[in-house]
Amino acid sequence: MPENFEIAFPWVFWLLPLPIMVYLILPSVRLKSASLIFPAFKKAEKYSGEKARKSALVKRRNIFIWMGLLVIWVSLLVTLSYPQIVGEPELKVKTSRNFLVVADISFSMATKDWVVNGKRKTRWEAVKSLMHDFIDKREGDRMGLVFFGSAAYIQAPFTPNLGVVNQMLEEADVGFAGQMTNIGRAIVKGKEMFDNDTIDTKVMLVLTDGVDGGKDVLPLDAAEMARKDSILIYTIGIGNPNGKNSDLDEVTLKEISDITGARYFRGQDADELEQIYEELDKLEPIEYEEETYKPSNLLYYYPLGLALSMGLLMAFVLSSIGIVKKMSES
Repeated sequence: MPENFEIAFPWVFWLLPLPIMVYLILPSVRLKSASLIFPAFKKAEKYSGEKARKSALVKRRNIFIWMGLLVIWVSLLVTLSYPQIVGEPELKVKTSRNFLVVADISFSMATKDWVVNGKRKTRWEAVKSLMHDFIDKREGDRMGLVFFGSAAYIQAPFTPNLGVVNQMLEEADVGFAGQMTNIGRAIVKGKEMFDNDTIDTKVMLVLTDGVDGGKDVLPLDAAEMARKDSILIYTIGIGNPNGKNSDLDEVTLKEISDITGARYFRGQDADELEQIYEELDKLEPIEYEEETYKPSNLLYYYPLGLALSMGLLMAFVLSSIGIVKKMSES
């Protein structure tokens, strides 16, 4: 990254001639000092014809003091100008939406019919391993997790800390929420999370491998409620709908997505699910904005240190001179 030297407040250097202006404009400081009494002073005035005038003793100026004060003044101005080495403005991720993952962890997700990296795994193990990568790529979104089976519960509230979301995902397992698949209740639980937040853009991702078995809230009714709140619901059907161990209800999942203006995907294996996540990244891209903040390395403490060092040096030298004078006078 290229770096440049910058001065934040260059107008400070207009103050450079200020001490000279003060010296020329303000009157000299007059200090009273003891003097000798000269008894014949009036007679001397009379005989010489000269009249006494008020005057002042101008002490001899020390070049060292003047140079030291000049260095201190310039150093203080450089300090106040805020010198720094700055890099190019960085593209910073803008938190633009809440992205909620609603995942089915009913008993059917324990079916061991997926192959990942040559190893046979349960549907949930496969989904979970691929979901970690997907979550890591969503930097900039505030993400949350809802898991459902017979009931639905919040595993992770909305947070920009994706490490926490990944950890909460890893801790979940099949059967935690019961053995049935209640899609309608899960969508309602997700809608409640969005209702309690202030970000307007809301995206929900529902993953399931079964057919809705709930009786209290129908999936399409829940989808209609979500549509009224401007929630997009992307649905992913896990597994092959024509397979021997599949109860996947693709029709309902498609209708849920259509109602909210989103899309349905079918994930029959790990490779296909990974492609779905990539497609979701295109449909809901991360938004970036250029911040006015630039990475910077502050340099003001160098001239400030010089001013302090020069002040201490002057104090030391002047005190040493004073001690030498006293010793010579005694």
